[in-house]
Amino acid sequence: MNQILRNKMRARMDEVRAQVAERDDLIEVIAIALLTRKNVFILGDTGQAKSYAINLFRSGITGARQFERLMSKQTDEEALFGRLDLSSLIPGGVPEQVLERDARYQDMQRNLEAQMLAGQDTSALVTEMEQYRKALSALHSGEPCVITKGKIPDSHICFLDEIFKASDGILNALLTALNERRYTNEGTTIDIPTISFFSASNEIPNFISPEEKILKPLYDRFELKMVTEYVENRDARLAVLKGKQSRQGRTAPVVATISLDELEEMQADVRTIAVPDSVNELMDDVLCELRSKNIHVSDRKYFGYAPIAQAKAWLEGRDTVEPSDLTILRHYLWTAPEERTVIQGTLERMRNDPLKDRLDGILASAVECRADFDSAAGAPPARRIGKLRDEYMRLYEQLVDLNANAQNQGEMEKIQSCLDELEQHSQQAHSVINFRYVPLPELYALKAG
Repeated sequence: MNQILRNKMRARMDEVRAQVAERDDLIEVIAIALLTRKNVFILGDTGQAKSYAINLFRSGITGARQFERLMSKQTDEEALFGRLDLSSLIPGGVPEQVLERDARYQDMQRNLEAQMLAGQDTSALVTEMEQYRKALSALHSGEPCVITKGKIPDSHICFLDEIFKASDGILNALLTALNERRYTNEGTTIDIPTISFFSASNEIPNFISPEEKILKPLYDRFELKMVTEYVENRDARLAVLKGKQSRQGRTAPVVATISLDELEEMQADVRTIAVPDSVNELMDDVLCELRSKNIHVSDRKYFGYAPIAQAKAWLEGRDTVEPSDLTILRHYLWTAPEERTVIQGTLERMRNDPLKDRLDGILASAVECRADFDSAAGAPPARRIGKLRDEYMRLYEQLVDLNANAQNQGEMEKIQSCLDELEQHSQQAHSVINFRYVPLPELYALKAG
């Protein structure tokens, strides 16, 4: 891990934190988005410094071209992505982008400006430039070209405020930009350099409504989501108030900066953070737990969690993801705001003692299997006990694997206690139907042999 780069990101976060109150989570989410190239949506009432915090943070990213737009139904595709360069369609015309990217033409233009300033004869150079333009026109004639300078396709960080007010006509272009970082116009597809898209609003569309359900795919393109509240702490409010009054409307100078090149180095550094198998297994347990509580977590979200956890670990100064880093996923896993409490509670509980949650889940499965066994009293005894043995053997194998990977004696004792309880369930089931009891270790050995 590059501590110098990490310290620069922490300094940027601290500088923003000093100018807003109770926005630590939001500042961390902005940093993680930039480190992982994710998009962020912020939900909150007006006047909660949502846009202010975003703008403060991105003002310290030097060398990054930025784009900002307050969206409305009148916002068209040209306002976001650029307009068609008519000169690219006129015979003899040369697209502006071609001229800007041509080193020889730009060199001639600088020489022309120098000659004009010096009062020299420019006729020879003008003739040369005209001939060169004709050559460029012959090469690029008939190629439709879009002027994207200063628009999304030219920007590294984009802030689209109130994005759900966008008209239906530009949704497809926005979806492709947010998801694939690409834009297509006049049959030409270009890659977009945007690192992250940010948006803020005081409402989420009603996706059940026929008129607004079309916005659901756009909402899903924002991987990280935040909900802000008004500042609750009195001291925090007063501190921000005094700071604003002391500056008398002046913007605080940006001291802690990060260059675009440094940000890209940070992104590469984050990708080196290790994700242990134990953390992946814990994440799978979290997934199952949330789904059992009727919280929809898509496979796409599950498979894509790691970069966010890696960024959290990197910010904390660790080179390996730990269970505690999964708590950052409280800003990643929810779809509806009312799901946040359950998700946060689940993450907090399971990261504190992930082994206990695994063992509790195994025992819960054992109890469920025993209930199915008892409810099938009318079935042949051999079929009932055979099915139960298969299920208990599956649980037993999970416990054997856990025991093989136990980190200390304490974990081994917890696993053994669970094994004993599973054995008791099996023994009781056998006695109910007067079937010869075979201990689980013996069944396991027979199966392995």
